[in-house]
Amino acid sequence: MREHRIWARLLGVECAVVVNVECKEAEVVLHVRNYTEDAGRCSRCRARCPSYDAGSGRRRWRALNLGLVKAFVEADAPRVRCPQHGVVVEHVPWARARSRFTRPFEDFVTWLACRTDKTSVAQVFDIAWRSVVAIMERVAHDAEPLHRRLESVRRIGVDEVRYRRGHRYLTVVVDHDTGRLLFAHPGKDEAALLAFFDAAGDDACKQFKLISMDASPTFRAAVAKRCPEATVCTDPFHVVKWANDALDAVRRRLWNAARKDGAINAPVIKGARYALLKNPSSLSPRQQETLAGIEETNKPLFRAWLIKEHLRLAFKMRGDIGKGLLDVVVRWAKRSRIPELKTLSTTISNNIDGIRRQR
Repeated sequence: MREHRIWARLLGVECAVVVNVECKEAEVVLHVRNYTEDAGRCSRCRARCPSYDAGSGRRRWRALNLGLVKAFVEADAPRVRCPQHGVVVEHVPWARARSRFTRPFEDFVTWLACRTDKTSVAQVFDIAWRSVVAIMERVAHDAEPLHRRLESVRRIGVDEVRYRRGHRYLTVVVDHDTGRLLFAHPGKDEAALLAFFDAAGDDACKQFKLISMDASPTFRAAVAKRCPEATVCTDPFHVVKWANDALDAVRRRLWNAARKDGAINAPVIKGARYALLKNPSSLSPRQQETLAGIEETNKPLFRAWLIKEHLRLAFKMRGDIGKGLLDVVVRWAKRSRIPELKTLSTTISNNIDGIRRQR
């Protein structure tokens, strides 16, 4: 019936036969059954298998709401005996294995969870936040295989990110050309990056031409083992972070010295952290005044800020101009007579080959 086809399209179950529609006060239930070609298949491998029993009877799957009314898909859930996976529930095309939600419902939850926190998503859909996590895991497992996503990838970036509380890290790999996340694995050691190369396969490892990362020896060791022909370069983000860390170390040292001497500008130095580290174009009027005060009262700190900003400018410049400015900044930091910047100059010089490749 045309009415049943409309209901099937509304709830995203066009892959099933609609038997009946039951409209209640607080919910809509769509009674469906499998097409003959989908019946009797394993929910894991989709292989056709002999019937085992009727399972636990009829089962419901939560579908996307119809306005303010909850919607469900209901069908029989017999079990089959799979030679590979044992006794499992029969495959249903409108839902993933081991799920009590329809595919459109899980896809929408995952899309929204990538843009906001899981607690808010759980409140919107009236489900537990643990269900949100499980849904995201199923969708990710059902996504496009890694080897297909890597077919045209030539330039990748590797970095670690901290998540949750404590020192918990993920090693993430992204495609530089599209910005797409390719892989994430717990840890920030050599084994975490080797897990990506193992999943990618030898053919994909051979096609990587450029790999950017920080100066971590563990990541570089993994690249040397699996992608020896790839060009390894140092990410500008981390180089600028080295400069920011050095600048903040200069500020803390000068503040401690001024505080001990009872200098009148000690509070100004203490409160200048964000004015020194932020992008100059993003400074508030008050922060601009703070920076102008640093220029007048503390030449070493202002000199350190100038070196940091010229380093940022070197990475914005392209070609030989950028490389030339980078060399000038390194020499400037070395001759600055500021210990933290001399250390920064040494660090950059030790990694200069990888930094220049990024240029």
